[in-house]
Amino acid sequence: MLHYCPFLLLLCVARLLSPSSALPFEQRGFWDFAMDSMDGGGMMTMMRDEEEGSAVDEIVPPDRYVCPFGCHCQLRVVQCSDLGLTEVPKNIPQDTKFLDLQNNRISELKENDFKGLTNLYALSLRNNHISKVHPKTFEPLKRMQKLYFSKNMLTTIPKNLPASLVELRIHENRIKKVAAGAFSGLGSMNCIEMGANPIHNSGFEPGAFKGLKLNYLRISEAKLTGVPKDLPESLNELHLDHNQIQAVELEDLKRYKSLYRLGLGYNNIRNIENGSLAYLPMLRELHLDNNRLTKVPRGLPEMKYLQVVYLHANQISQVNVDDFCPRGFGMKRTFYNGISLFANPVNYWEVQPATFRCVSDRLAIQFGNYKK
Repeated sequence: MLHYCPFLLLLCVARLLSPSSALPFEQRGFWDFAMDSMDGGGMMTMMRDEEEGSAVDEIVPPDRYVCPFGCHCQLRVVQCSDLGLTEVPKNIPQDTKFLDLQNNRISELKENDFKGLTNLYALSLRNNHISKVHPKTFEPLKRMQKLYFSKNMLTTIPKNLPASLVELRIHENRIKKVAAGAFSGLGSMNCIEMGANPIHNSGFEPGAFKGLKLNYLRISEAKLTGVPKDLPESLNELHLDHNQIQAVELEDLKRYKSLYRLGLGYNNIRNIENGSLAYLPMLRELHLDNNRLTKVPRGLPEMKYLQVVYLHANQISQVNVDDFCPRGFGMKRTFYNGISLFANPVNYWEVQPATFRCVSDRLAIQFGNYKK
């Protein structure tokens, strides 16, 4: 009987060394439980097949539900974020509406990365290492409306963006130049966020925004020294905060008669040329905080719809009785509900109460201590 012992020992060792079907430990989350409840364990079966090497693309019927390994797929949402991916995964379900690829290590978008995804509505590529985009990458995405491309390494606006695009967020890249026609064919676009790029005024070629009918544009945290020229006339909101703008000249705002919110905070503005604000008849909010103004800009009393003015953290030492409100009646149609003047070297007790006669509530006026 003893001569069988070596054989049994070898058999036990062989079983221990054979490939195991158990997957490594994986932290369970909401998506895992949701998928298990939806497909009766199908997700875990697929993951096991991938781990063992038995899931081969060729044997999967083209119309069968497939979710890329490691991703979570539910209700036409494919979440592949935070996986350390170096390329766009294969086998993305063709009925996907939202594809989340943020927080990975993707460095390039290839021609066929999104092939067949004709129903895609939104794509998030935020926080990757993308520096190259093939000219035909977005060709299949005929219905995509939202593209989140922030925190990458792009140096130019990607070419041939889908004509259906409505919103583009491309801030925190390395864009230094926007060429003429960079947004051509994007007649449906109404929102562009492109702040935190090292772009100067000279980086915008004439015609860079030609054809666009934007409502919202943000170019904050850039290298601008003046208000850019030839931005879309249709703008309702323009945000140029955290730049190096030194002055607002008479012609800078002439095109933007539909503007109702203008952000110029955190610049180096010392002067706003008299008459500049008269071109903004619909303006409701004006942000000029954290600049170097020494007086309240002229023209505020004539702005019929202006309700909010941020002037805090400037160098304003005097506020006159007619700086905000018109004399008499019939000019201003809305009352102010926010005027900030704190962190200025002005003695608030020297400001006449009549200065704020067209303010809706005394709590809307913000004074504060000034520290040299």
